[in-house]
Amino acid sequence: MQTGNRVLALDIFRGMTIAGMILVNNPGSWSNVYPPLLHADWHGVTPTDWVFPFFLFIVGVSIALALGKRKSNGVPMAQLSRKIIYRTIIIFGLGLFLTAFPKFGFTDPEPKLIKSILYLLLSGAMMAIFIRAWRDQKQFLSQKNDRLRKILFIG
Repeated sequence: MQTGNRVLALDIFRGMTIAGMILVNNPGSWSNVYPPLLHADWHGVTPTDWVFPFFLFIVGVSIALALGKRKSNGVPMAQLSRKIIYRTIIIFGLGLFLTAFPKFGFTDPEPKLIKSILYLLLSGAMMAIFIRAWRDQKQFLSQKNDRLRKILFIG
């Protein structure tokens, strides 16, 4: 079942899997957890043990659908490779950044100047990524959005 260019079943499965990730990573109090929200011993399985394999399945299917569509539209493999490498570098860089600053000062009673600057840089980077992805959408390139593109200095 498809809606536009999206596979509805995959979107629903993705949503359920992300909800499962949130649930098993934040069960409330770790001292009193509902047993299916914990990983099983070596000889068993719980719903928690299926969340990551489901996520990997979704990633694989999404990559196959996205690359297949782009290749059939005639996008050169070199361009696809550049885009994959670019996204890999961004995700790897965000991972390094989050590893370098794991708590972001949420446990400190008062924020420090350097942490405030880091918050601003992180939010600015996220906005830049969002605006870049938004700008490339077909509906954003219509004439009725000319004024908005000029306001955002991207058109």
